[in-house]
Amino acid sequence: MIMPRGSGQLLLPVNPFFIALTLIVALTVDMIPFGRIAAMPELLAVVLVFWGVHQPRRVGIGWAFAFGLLIDVHHGSLLGQHALAYSLLSFGAIALHRRLLWFDLLTQALHVLPLFVLAHGLALVVRMMVGGMWPGWSLVLAPLFEALLWPLATLLLLAPQRRAPDRDLNRPL
Repeated sequence: MIMPRGSGQLLLPVNPFFIALTLIVALTVDMIPFGRIAAMPELLAVVLVFWGVHQPRRVGIGWAFAFGLLIDVHHGSLLGQHALAYSLLSFGAIALHRRLLWFDLLTQALHVLPLFVLAHGLALVVRMMVGGMWPGWSLVLAPLFEALLWPLATLLLLAPQRRAPDRDLNRPL
């Protein structure tokens, strides 16, 4: 099998409990009230896209929809607004997952930027259709910040898979 150019090394299988832990931590961070700044990146969206790219069979559209409903209930927004946006994000991540891994981290960030822009745009359209308030032009910065978080998220979330199963000085893997 030909390895993608950007990967560089074989990865260990991911622990399903680690996936669940990262999603719950991202959900918890998104639930912290920071004053509802429109430019604040949604960490849960970044983690959902990451696992949609790296583990599309484990974290799919159903999980994205469920986490979106939890965010909708917590924020008191229109029920289904974030669920629809996260489902679209997850679908886009799964659609791009084979192609995206061939690129380096910065190019990957450029590839996921339109996904984040589309998700924020969809959430904004849904909010405005039901008479919501305009959050301001700082909303344009949120997808940019999420794309800038992509390389950091990749380095942190793939770190447990990069260690050797049995440490050995004679074996490079």
